[in-house]
Parts: sequence; C-alpha cells; structure tokens
Amino acid sequence: MAFNKQVNRTIDEINQKIKSGKAVVVNARQMASLVRDKGKVEAAREVDVVTTGTFSPMCSSGMIFNFAQKPPMIKGHKIWLDNVPCYGGLAAADSFIGVTETTENDPLNKVYPGTFTYGGGHVIENLVRGNSVHLRVQGYGTDCYPRKLLEKDITLGELKSAVLFNPRNAYQNYNCAVNLTNRIKYTYMGPLRANMGNLNFATAGSLSPLFNDPYFLTTGLGTRIFLGGGTGYVIGEGTQHNPDPPRNERGIPKMPAGTLMVKGDLKQMNHRYIRGISFAGYGCSMAVGLGIPIPVLNEDIAWYAGVDDSEIHMPVIDYGYEYGAGKAKILAYVTYEQLLSGSVEINDKKVTTVPLTSYSMSLEIADQLKDWIQSGEFFLTQAQDKIESN
Repeated sequence: MAFNKQVNRTIDEINQKIKSGKAVVVNARQMASLVRDKGKVEAAREVDVVTTGTFSPMCSSGMIFNFAQKPPMIKGHKIWLDNVPCYGGLAAADSFIGVTETTENDPLNKVYPGTFTYGGGHVIENLVRGNSVHLRVQGYGTDCYPRKLLEKDITLGELKSAVLFNPRNAYQNYNCAVNLTNRIKYTYMGPLRANMGNLNFATAGSLSPLFNDPYFLTTGLGTRIFLGGGTGYVIGEGTQHNPDPPRNERGIPKMPAGTLMVKGDLKQMNHRYIRGISFAGYGCSMAVGLGIPIPVLNEDIAWYAGVDDSEIHMPVIDYGYEYGAGKAKILAYVTYEQLLSGSVEINDKKVTTVPLTSYSMSLEIADQLKDWIQSGEFFLTQAQDKIESN
C-alpha cells in the first residue's frame, strides 16, 4: 500500500516528543472530528498519537498463574479457584483459568439451566480487587511430588505469577443480534426477546481500536497497549482472525474480522477495567478494558484513525432460527451512529438497540491512555511482526 509523503514521521520521533512533553495526543473521537473538519493532511500535521478504547465482554480471556507452593510439593492434576475448575495440564504449579469456566454445582444453574452466578471472570476480578480466593489442588503423588492435596486461601500478591492471557480480544466489527422466533433466546450476546424485540450489539464504534487501524498498519506483535488498567502487549493475531473480509470504501470490515492475542501482568491491573459477568441462560464471561495507541506516521494513517460512527456498518444477524447451525443470514446493515440513537428499523419494524459495550468506559480508557502518554508514563513500541490483513 503506497502512502503520501507530505507527513512522514517515525515512532522514535514520536517517543522523543512524548519524552519532552511536546507530543500532541487526541482520542479517536476527537480525531474523527479533526479529519472531517480539516482533512487528513492537516490532521496528520497536528496530531502525533490517536488513542482508542473498548470495554466489552471478551469471552476468549483467562489467567495463566503459578500458585507458589511450599514443601511438601505437589504436582497439580486437578485445580480449582473458588470451586471454578482450572487447567491442570501444565507444569506442577502452573495452571490456566478461563473466564467462561463456571463454578461447580452452582444452585442457580439447577433452577435456570445455563445461568451461573460465578465463573472464571469473577475469580480474576476478585483477585485484582485484592480479595482472597480459595485454592484447591489435587495431585496423584510421585517420588518428586509426594503431596496429594493442597488447600488454602490465596491473594493475587501471593501468586508467584499471574498473567492475563487472552487468545481473542478486540474484535474488528461484530454482529448485531436479533431473534426472529416467537420465544426468547439466551445467547452470548445476551437475552434476545421474541419477534425481534431488541437488537444487541457489542462495539465501541469509532473508539474501537481496530476500526482505527483496519489494515494493521501500526498494530502488531509487540505493540504496547492499555490492558485491564495496566500495560499489556499484542502478541499476535487472535484466534478466528479473518485477514480478508469484505470491506466498505473506508476499509471497515462488513463482518467480524480481525482479532488480537494479548497479554499483561494482572498485578498491575485495576478492577475497574476487569469485571466478571454472567449472561442469563448462557454462562459467564468477563468485560475487559483495552486501548491501543495509534502513531500518526503519515496522512493515510491519520485518515484511517479518523473514522466516523456513520462510516461503520455492522451486520444484523438472526440468532433465533439457524445461527447455531451456521446458516444465519444477514438481514441488514446498520451504522454505529444509528445504533447509538437507541433504535433502528429492520424489515419495517422499529427495534430498540441494546449495547453490551460500555461507550462511557471505552471513552474513559482512550482518555486514560491519552493522559499516560501526555504525562510521559507510556511510550509507543514498534511492531516486530505484522498481523496479516488484505
């Protein structure tokens, strides 16, 4: 892809301006206004960094941890945190807990199948809040790991290490969910009322990180990001990454497309940006705060980072009849601007829109990242490998 060269700066040059306190940083919403009013060349001349943010359920998330055992040693075969099963197939004291894993024998699930009060995301939130959780480890006993049972309450600070490791976050566009059947449907997009009684959507629109870098021109392996209120890193493309979706003239995918795999130190994070959640009739997840800085290296990058809500088109999908069979069809496209209005018209029916992503929290994340950069607490990194996108 060829770039114009009226503006041409490097990440090192931007970092020098951050260090000297002279970097000009705006959030993505401000950049959209600037590009619209002054054009991409002038916007690129004025702005060094654009900050983005999203706070949304991200089911493909979890924690890799080491429970720092003391003699007699145990080889963890089965592991639980607050009665939520963890993975025991790593080294003796290493494990992984996923945010959609649910507590065993949840009484609510017996009354309302698929509904749980507590899961892996709640465990992680409690740890980040500074609360203790109950660790239970079963081993089968070996010559080098003779212990067979370990039980104790443990805090985040007592874990040898705790890494937020998320295989798929920050989806680049996603479905809007409706239900055309005559009974309510319980889904990972939340409850969907019968006969298209509501439309649920999950994105931060023009604030969303990958809408502002649709071709992954500055986001790649090693990109430093805001994650859960602390510093994290992109470690590659996420699972289900689609590098070649149909796009509109703005470069915005017209379907779920790019994803990111990310990691960060949980001990640096803030529970405000890590929230365990439960969906009635579906299960558990976790809302994650994530923000990516976009260095404005030239006017083309400024153009992409100036995307407006009216230019983001999202597909409306029926989750009622054949979504689970992989046969759901696109009923219509709606813009994020229309979704924010509170209702859209689908098949001649006015439908109430319901966001699963918090716009106010997404803006707060973009502004928090902006403050970190302006105060010299956060510097940009050069991606060490490109994420595929066409």
